[in-house]
Amino acid sequence: RVMLTRGSMSLGEKDGGLPPQSTVQTETQILNDSERLIHRYHQPEEGAKIQIALAPCSPFSVSTELMKETAGLARKHSVRLHTHLAETLDEDSFCIRRFGLRPLDYLESVGWLADDVWLAHGIHFNEDEIKRMGQAGLAVCHCPTSNMLLASGVCRTKELDSAGVHVGLGVDGSASNDGSNMMQEVRQALLINRLRYAADEVTHLDALYWATKGSAKALGREDIGELAVGKQADLALFSLDELRFSGSHDPLAALVLCGGHKAAAVMCAGKWLIKNEALLHLDQHAIMAAHQLSAKKLVS
Repeated sequence: RVMLTRGSMSLGEKDGGLPPQSTVQTETQILNDSERLIHRYHQPEEGAKIQIALAPCSPFSVSTELMKETAGLARKHSVRLHTHLAETLDEDSFCIRRFGLRPLDYLESVGWLADDVWLAHGIHFNEDEIKRMGQAGLAVCHCPTSNMLLASGVCRTKELDSAGVHVGLGVDGSASNDGSNMMQEVRQALLINRLRYAADEVTHLDALYWATKGSAKALGREDIGELAVGKQADLALFSLDELRFSGSHDPLAALVLCGGHKAAAVMCAGKWLIKNEALLHLDQHAIMAAHQLSAKKLVS
C-alpha cells in the first residue's frame, strides 16, 4: 500500500524562501497537477492500495496563498494534507520573522489545524501548542533517525500521545536516512525516547504501536495497522533464528532490542509479496540495477 504525497514548492530564494529557483513551480501548475493526480490515482474506498495526499513542503517553501488553496482542494476531494512543521529552531525563527507567528499559529491561520492533517517531525512545540493539536486531531510522524542525523531535537512523543495527537513513525527521506528501514526505525524510536523519558515510560510496545496502528491513524485509516477481524490482512513476519536473538525470552522485545531488520515474509491484503526474504512477483536484481543507474545519472 502507498500514500503518495504530491509535494510542492512555490517560494524560491528570490522571493524570500529557501528552495533553489530550479525546484519551484507556479501555484497554478501545482494545483492543476494535484487535481490531476487525485482524479487519476486516488482510491477512496476501504482497502485502498493507492492514495494521494497534498503536501506543500514546509512554511518556508510555499506561499500562504498556496497553503490555503491546497487545503481547499484537498477537502473538495476528501484527501489528506501533509507538511513538515516544527522540525528545527531555525524554522521557528523564520515563521516569526516572515509571518509574525510561531509555526503552529501559522498553520492555524491557513486552515491546517485539523484532523485531516499529519505533520512530519513536530519537535519544537510548547505545552499549549500540543494541547491545541490534540484538540484538533492532528497527527505527527516521528522520524528519529533523521532527527538524530540532523541534530534537530527529540520529538515529545509522550506529551503528544497524552494530548490525543496521533503519533506515527517514519524514516524521512534519503537525504537524512540512508537505510530507510522501518524495523530499524522502531528501534531508534525506542532508544531516542529513552533519552527524554524514563526507561519504564517508553517500551518496545510503544515503538511498535507508533509503527503500526499509530501510523495508520496518522494516515486517516481504520482498515489497517492491526491484526483484527474485519481489518486488511497486512503482515510482516520476522525470523528470530539468528545468533543475535539466541536466549531471548520475549520475541517482540528481542525483535526491537536485538535489531531485527529484514522481513522473512510480507503479506498485503491476504496476498504474499515476499517469502524466504525474496520478492515473489518482481525481479529484485533488475530493480537494484535500474536504481543504481538512476542514482549515477543524478550525480553526473
